[in-house]
Amino acid sequence: MKFFIVTCLKEYNDDVCKIFKEAKINVFSTTDVIGVKDNDSINLLEEWFASGDEKFDSLFTFSFTADENAEHGMELIKKYNQETGTNFPVRAFIVPVEKASY
Repeated sequence: MKFFIVTCLKEYNDDVCKIFKEAKINVFSTTDVIGVKDNDSINLLEEWFASGDEKFDSLFTFSFTADENAEHGMELIKKYNQETGTNFPVRAFIVPVEKASY
């Protein structure tokens, strides 16, 4: 099992939902996020949002899913970013799940 996480601008929500469905990730959650980047702080996720003291209305979409679905989703996100060539790419992460309560 993997924890598949995607962040994007709100404008890309419909595209991300289509990617999740194409990757056979049929159960997922989405929450609003305001992304902030302060140039004065050292942040391990430095490249998450654009530079400057700006705020961006973003979404955080995630699912616990099978390994192959998460991998397929990652490939679809990479393809999407290549095809759109946006300055605000969709970010995806795959995190292993070691244990679950069910």
